[in-house]
Amino acid sequence: MTETTGKTSPKPSKKEARKIVYEKLSNALAEYKAGVKEKKFDSNLKKASKLFAADIAKAIAKQKQKLKKPAKITAVKDNLPSQGAVEAVV
Repeated sequence: MTETTGKTSPKPSKKEARKIVYEKLSNALAEYKAGVKEKKFDSNLKKASKLFAADIAKAIAKQKQKLKKPAKITAVKDNLPSQGAVEAVV
């Protein structure tokens, strides 16, 4: 029995995106963690990561809509004589 650890979809879910953003923010802001209580720091990081993940999900959805939108196809008109003008056939 083999288990696949790879993702099935290229885009992360909101929850996965939130975790990724949380980890990146906590690593980037590690030096400021000493000046603030750890519990407050974590709660603020969770709030920020939730907001960022929601915006990322919206941006991905907007890109998908643009990709799925079919291009407009214009009808090609034939060069037929108009109904009022009658040409003589020889």
